[in-house]
Amino acid sequence: MSAIKKTQLLLIIGAVVLFVLLYFAPKKSNHPAKEETGNAKIKTSETIESFVKTATDVLASEFKKTHDALLKNTTGIEKSKWLDSLTKFWDKNKRPDVASFYLEKKAVLNNKAADWFKAGERYYYALRFVKDPNEVPVIYLCTMRCYQNGLKLKPNNTDGKIMLASCYVEGTQDPMKGITMLKEIEKTDSNNVKLQLNFAFFSVKSQQWDKAIKRFEKVLQIDPKNVEVYLHLADAYEQQGNKIKTIEMLEKYVANSNDVTSQQTIKKYIDQLKSN
Repeated sequence: MSAIKKTQLLLIIGAVVLFVLLYFAPKKSNHPAKEETGNAKIKTSETIESFVKTATDVLASEFKKTHDALLKNTTGIEKSKWLDSLTKFWDKNKRPDVASFYLEKKAVLNNKAADWFKAGERYYYALRFVKDPNEVPVIYLCTMRCYQNGLKLKPNNTDGKIMLASCYVEGTQDPMKGITMLKEIEKTDSNNVKLQLNFAFFSVKSQQWDKAIKRFEKVLQIDPKNVEVYLHLADAYEQQGNKIKTIEMLEKYVANSNDVTSQQTIKKYIDQLKSN
């Protein structure tokens, strides 16, 4: 498979299944260890507050005024509402990491499982957009802290367990702890799509293509309407140099997708593969 073809397919997948890639695909991780989350050591001397301060300090003056006005209200009687406003403010300023920080503050205020899980989910999502490698381990710590606090209130929340396990795999020096957690969940909930997708993407990250394919196929057995998985299967087969299966998966995507624009893009790519 040429580098150009690989880039083309990744661009197609990125355009069609951006959310899947952002949310489930393994994130970048840094491993050095001063702070601890459970038994997993993550090396960092930074805190999320330091990155929030840096982001705040470089705000343009007009945005700084809006931010400061919102911040003053976070001590008021409707503190939860103002924290939501700060979250939206930072989302608009394209800093999902800082937005997640204020969602965590809301979780601390309300101490509801749903709020903790939402904050953890947002931190995990923010990992895709972190530009400073020193911030990555900090965000993992925050993500794990939120999921752990949510699980204290709702210990049987499967999605929370899966995401916490994923953080152990991707962001700590104890990845087997996460894998063990996922395998325990699989014993009682093997048809959980999020679980199978996590296993699949971990296999992709380690380039274990046969295992990735098996997991993606399992997802389709559970949820045949999850047509984006055909693109991931196509990518896995192309990585193996199996053009026939790559084309087959892409054709299945075209046959099952309702997205006309992506169908046209995939068809063009299929034609390129067939012509070579």
